[in-house]
Amino acid sequence: MATVKLHGNTIHTSGELPKPGAQAPDFVVVKADLSDVSLASFAGKKKILNIVPSLDTGVCAASAKRFNDEIKKLSDTVVLTISMDLPFAQDRFCKAENITNVITLSDMRKKDFGRKYGVEIVDGPLAGVFARAVVALDAQNKVVYTQLVPEITQEPDYAKALAAVK
Repeated sequence: MATVKLHGNTIHTSGELPKPGAQAPDFVVVKADLSDVSLASFAGKKKILNIVPSLDTGVCAASAKRFNDEIKKLSDTVVLTISMDLPFAQDRFCKAENITNVITLSDMRKKDFGRKYGVEIVDGPLAGVFARAVVALDAQNKVVYTQLVPEITQEPDYAKALAAVK
């Protein structure tokens, strides 16, 4: 169990992020068209998992926008922004913000991504959603970088996440 802060108050997650060098746990999440996708859906590509509490917050929106801009500079890499938001809300957000380079995914159906990656918040006012984290994977789904952002209201370290997949 890891800890993060929300406005300075300690809250706990369901576990720990996978360690660099480990094989990333597979998962099944939901795209905007309500189809299921897994890591195999992005075979042969490097992946940045931008894990957020909700795209309906300023910091989460900022991270999706920043990765949307940055990913254009990288080939063979996808950014997957994963939250508990419904796919309809994620799609509406992307259309409103003109986000076309990031793929938004919801854990609404299986509800196990957060436990597999150790990011489900288990107590406090945000219990049930994800802590802010970034996990970068190589094309074979090996973990090459992780960051559990220590304060949920802060943005992740974009430079380190992007450098990990270059």
